[in-house]
Amino acid sequence: VQLVESGGGSVQAGDSLTLSCAGSGRTWGSYAIGWFRQAPGKEREFVGSISWTGDSTDFADAVKGRFTASRDNAKEIVRLQMNNLKPDDTAVYYCAAKYYKATHFPDEYDYWGQGTQVTVSS
Repeated sequence: VQLVESGGGSVQAGDSLTLSCAGSGRTWGSYAIGWFRQAPGKEREFVGSISWTGDSTDFADAVKGRFTASRDNAKEIVRLQMNNLKPDDTAVYYCAAKYYKATHFPDEYDYWGQGTQVTVSS
């Protein structure tokens, strides 16, 4: 499975961004997708995830109510919609694939995208 992210950028607080994670590979539809972020000097942290079916999502408390996720397995793409962005959301965002069931732990993921920078200014 290969993952390619896009959609990062620099925005003002309160703005929205949509990150995309394009996947490839015959078994793409069997993988849950997690989103993680890493700010300078901090550890990589869980942001959210979506099940391999797309009918279940999970989000960290810091983004709950502001971020949503969706996936289209036919097009092999997962999106992270980020609304009401805050300066604390500034980080490099990564999508990652884990066979079958998502978790909050980055070490348990099998494949990673290259990351995309999100910068939110106040």
